[in-house]
Amino acid sequence: MQTISPLLTDFYQLTMMQAYYDHGMEDEAVFEFFVRKLPSERKFFVASGLEQVVEYLETVHFSEADIDFLRRDGRFNENFLNRIRDFEFSGSVDAMAEGTLFFTDEPILRITAPLPVAQLVETRIINILQFQTLIASKAIRMKQIMPESTLIDYGLRRAHGAEAGLLAARASYIAGFTGTATVAAGMTFSIPVYGTMAHSFIQAHLSERKAFSDFAVSHPDNTVLLLDTYDTIRGAHKAVDLARDLANRNIKIKGVRLDSGDMIKLSRQVRKILDDGGLHDVAIFASGNLDEYALQRFRDEAAAVDGFGIGTKMTTSADVPYLDCAYKLVEYAGQGRRKLAQNKSTWAGRKQVFRNYGDDGTMTGDTMCLAHELHSGEKLIKPVMQQGKRVSQLPTLDETRTYVLKQLGTVPEGLQPDSEEDYYYPVQQSEELVSYCDEVSKVMTRNHD
Repeated sequence: MQTISPLLTDFYQLTMMQAYYDHGMEDEAVFEFFVRKLPSERKFFVASGLEQVVEYLETVHFSEADIDFLRRDGRFNENFLNRIRDFEFSGSVDAMAEGTLFFTDEPILRITAPLPVAQLVETRIINILQFQTLIASKAIRMKQIMPESTLIDYGLRRAHGAEAGLLAARASYIAGFTGTATVAAGMTFSIPVYGTMAHSFIQAHLSERKAFSDFAVSHPDNTVLLLDTYDTIRGAHKAVDLARDLANRNIKIKGVRLDSGDMIKLSRQVRKILDDGGLHDVAIFASGNLDEYALQRFRDEAAAVDGFGIGTKMTTSADVPYLDCAYKLVEYAGQGRRKLAQNKSTWAGRKQVFRNYGDDGTMTGDTMCLAHELHSGEKLIKPVMQQGKRVSQLPTLDETRTYVLKQLGTVPEGLQPDSEEDYYYPVQQSEELVSYCDEVSKVMTRNHD
């Protein structure tokens, strides 16, 4: 990914930063990123985007062009402009491993750095974590519904910008998708790339059969034919007829794609046509406005579909297009800090999350506590950066994907997307955390009266 200017931020981050420098407020600050609310359409979240956060923090700096722009703006003093010339992130990052399943209020990332530094990086960190977590948390629901099916990201053309399309491919792959149609994601992240043909290819030919044949000759190892440009059933019969001619050239049809109509019904009809023609190994692929709700119908009605192209509704997370997430100050100069506003109060202090499992390996509940506490279970938040440097190599994308799929095997039945059980995964706060937050509230209320 390319280096991002620190000016890709909210203006108030810079105005606060100057005020901090002006008034000597440069003590150590601790901020944590978390999601406030679990939408009714989600049972849990998947932490995603940590690698891009680390890359951003490793490279963030102000160029002379950035500084010149701020100087021309006229609202920043020379002391501030001189200070940011040598700006770098030299703080610490603690985080849940990318791909970790998490729940409301649990911090997935903690930044510890001088207050002006920790403040500046807020916007980009939220921008990165919110989007990829949003997409991964949508995509994993489809993996839960169709665990054995091929799932391909088709969403680039409907994504909200180029970076969104690229990172959606990454986030969905983490969540268990098989690959993507976005070629740049293949180059950037080594994600397997898949693709077939468009209706325009067939329309550009005078004959549908000739279009199928030309494509097969050009792509003998990836002959996947789109059947529904004119008539799906007739297209299926043409594919069977063509397969005989292709066999003489040692070309096999790999699959066919359905993109419109009653695809559940059509899939059964097409499967019969293919099987009757001896094409038992030809896969049926479906695409077109699909999501986990559609996949559930395909599964429940026993559609004859082997794989799915998932586009718009996943890449935009159409049913939940944003997360109510936050990056909040929890400690400054060694003292706990918390927001007390109604419905938006926060938990003070550096925190840790412990996850417990039953004898059968199923997740049974989490404990959120202060960072120094010890509780039973697996410790989820671990060091990632210290003094601006990685403490170890981050997992590869495939390792993260494997980690996610392993966790899916530990999810309680109530966390399945199609579960009708009124189930809420238990996350409790430790007594020490509750007591500490009460004391912080008293101090802050007294100081601000």
